[in-house]
Amino acid sequence: MKNVKAILEGLLFASGDEGITIKELGKIMQISEKAVEHLIEELKYDYEHASRGIMIMESHHVFHLTTKPEHSEYYKRLVEAPQSSRMSQAALETLAIIAYRQPITRSEIDEIRGVKSDRPVQTLLARSLIEEVGRKEGIGRPTLFGTSKDFLTYFGLTSLEELPPLPDNFDPEEFEDEADLFFDRFNDLEEANNN
Repeated sequence: MKNVKAILEGLLFASGDEGITIKELGKIMQISEKAVEHLIEELKYDYEHASRGIMIMESHHVFHLTTKPEHSEYYKRLVEAPQSSRMSQAALETLAIIAYRQPITRSEIDEIRGVKSDRPVQTLLARSLIEEVGRKEGIGRPTLFGTSKDFLTYFGLTSLEELPPLPDNFDPEEFEDEADLFFDRFNDLEEANNN
């Protein structure tokens, strides 16, 4: 297998904040756990002995990539910068889906978007634009999400009935296109709030 170290690095990055275990890496890469451990050590060495901005962190046998603490003042500036308060397209898309389809579970959001929505949902929860509104009956009783009072306030709505109506021939596959009105209004508000 070529570029095994690069593949490992990519898997660490793709696993995000949740991270990944040596066992999982071995299974995915179809190599021994010993080989994975060796590759992790090589990557750690690369990060420590080069002008790199990231490092490998291990917590409870779970590995993930993280930024170096010595650069923290720059990350703080990034977080405090006005433009960083803008939401990603993924978060906006997820917010629109929740607004129009609530109450809705994360797996139902994933199904509509066609990709995982863990991070956008976390962003929206952190901004108090959505909230947990209960549990769905059935296996695992997944959390149901809905928009919050802050969502209504932010958009200047008194109720969800004031959301721009979706067309009668609405197709969930084209949700992104149909929700453009919503995104445009949100982006206008974001710009107004940042100025």
